[in-house]
Amino acid sequence: MVTSEFKVVLGVIGADCHAVGNKILMNVIEQLGVSVVNLGVMVSQDEFIDAAIETGADAILVSSIYGHGEIDCMGLRERCIERGIGDILLYIGGNLIVGKRDFDSIEKQFKAMGFDRVFRAGDDLKMFVDMLKGEIVQKRAKGRPEQVAELCKA
Repeated sequence: MVTSEFKVVLGVIGADCHAVGNKILMNVIEQLGVSVVNLGVMVSQDEFIDAAIETGADAILVSSIYGHGEIDCMGLRERCIERGIGDILLYIGGNLIVGKRDFDSIEKQFKAMGFDRVFRAGDDLKMFVDMLKGEIVQKRAKGRPEQVAELCKA
């Protein structure tokens, strides 16, 4: 694991056992300067939350490739709130639903479920990590605008 000022929990939710993308995500995210606690595949909501609490993670990154993300992620934000980390960044990406729907409706659905960002399989990972770091910096500096510029140098 890379040591960094940015720390995330990564995993594949539910009964999804697709491991290759998870390893690719971990490697790219770490190469771009973010510490990753990788929970692997078939991760429950509580395992994500437990790991985020234990490690002091800035974000939970949920992957779902088998199409049942909408079922597996229902209530995740509420569970985070119940466990005291209601303001943690929640990102999700992959093949999130069964069937074909336009991405805008999928994104709207997952944002309504409490996710901060929703990504398609194949989105640009550098852009994703840059966005993640920027949002972590903004969250940390909330209410302290004079610190945003300093944190952005990291």
